[in-house]
Order: sequence, then structure tokens, then C-alpha cells
Amino acid sequence: MATGTEQGTLGYEQARDELIEVVRRLEAGGTTLEESLALWERGEELAKVCRHWLEGARARLDASLAAERAEEEAEGEAG
Repeated sequence: MATGTEQGTLGYEQARDELIEVVRRLEAGGTTLEESLALWERGEELAKVCRHWLEGARARLDASLAAERAEEEAEGEAG
């Protein structure tokens, strides 16, 4: 199973692809209750990894846009 350190080692695309496979297996059925629970738990961990990556990407975009706006405002005041 995944651990908290996995967020730093598992890439977004890898986590997303594995999550897709977990969902596919759960939807297909035919697993025991124990297997289904293990898949569900793995899916939750993978979803956390994906959220972590997406939140980081959002923060980087927001910071970039804020810096761009600040630069434009500084240029406007100087001109």
C-alpha cells in the first residue's frame, strides 16, 4: 500500500494511470470484499497523490500570474 512518502516519489501521470486501472478493476467486479477494500484504499492514496500534484501546479500558475500582473502594474506606473 501507499505511504505518505509516495506523494513525493510517484509522478502525477503514473498515479493517474494507476488510479484509472484501480477504478476499472472495481467497476468490473469479480473481486472479493478484501480485494475490493484494498483497491479502494489504494485508489484513495492515488487520488491524494494526484490532488497534491494538481494543487502544486495551481499554486505555481497562480504565483506566475500574480508576478506577471505585478510586473505589468510596475511598468504602467513607470511609463
